[in-house]
Amino acid sequence: MANTRKPIVAGNWKMNGSLALLKTFIEEIGSSEQLETVLCVPSPYLSAAGRGEYILGAQDCSSFESGAHTGDTAVSMLKELGVEYVIVGHSERRQDHNESNELVANKVQTVLNAGLTPILCCGEPLEIREKGTFKEYVLEQLAAVKNVCGVSFLDNTVIAYEPIWAIGTGKTASPEQAQEVHEFIRSNLVSWNEAGQNTRILYGGSVNAGNAEQLFAQKDIDGGLIGGASLKIEDFTVIINTAKQ
Repeated sequence: MANTRKPIVAGNWKMNGSLALLKTFIEEIGSSEQLETVLCVPSPYLSAAGRGEYILGAQDCSSFESGAHTGDTAVSMLKELGVEYVIVGHSERRQDHNESNELVANKVQTVLNAGLTPILCCGEPLEIREKGTFKEYVLEQLAAVKNVCGVSFLDNTVIAYEPIWAIGTGKTASPEQAQEVHEFIRSNLVSWNEAGQNTRILYGGSVNAGNAEQLFAQKDIDGGLIGGASLKIEDFTVIINTAKQ
């Protein structure tokens, strides 16, 4: 079956950036019919970032719809600001904030209930990669979402495979390593729901202007979730243009 999935390049600024940098992105990053460009900025910048031509994304949300949860952000608030995508289950949230697979699954359901699209992150740490059980590890993360949300979550969810050992380390999974896991993920998604054939799966983990072309050329890689390179307008533009090819 030919790949008809529209690529996505999603920039994740993490806890970086400034209003001055954002102004540059607003001025220089445009929209395209060939792919979806998503910019996920820190929550204080979301209102200002909504003036750009790209698609607006958030880096996280609460699993609660409202209430006494100081410091959390409800998905309804994100929606009011024009957010369309929400990163859920990033490895840094799982590690720094002890987010369990079940909590991540509940956040996915909350995002879907609001009519927004979750970018569901999965990926293994170095010790799991070295043990050779990384496929089982990733599948467990995804299965937790299926168990909470049902197989229909695949209709409106983007998956981002991010091997933790390649995030911010300068190490990158080879195109063959990345494709191996992407193919494994897709085969399991399709076994759950035929709609999994159309679910877009992004690669994240030190994607840069130099390696994007080889990564994006893989059959089951539908774009990237970009970290550090998304803070450099020249590099991010190269990555966007590469995904258009």
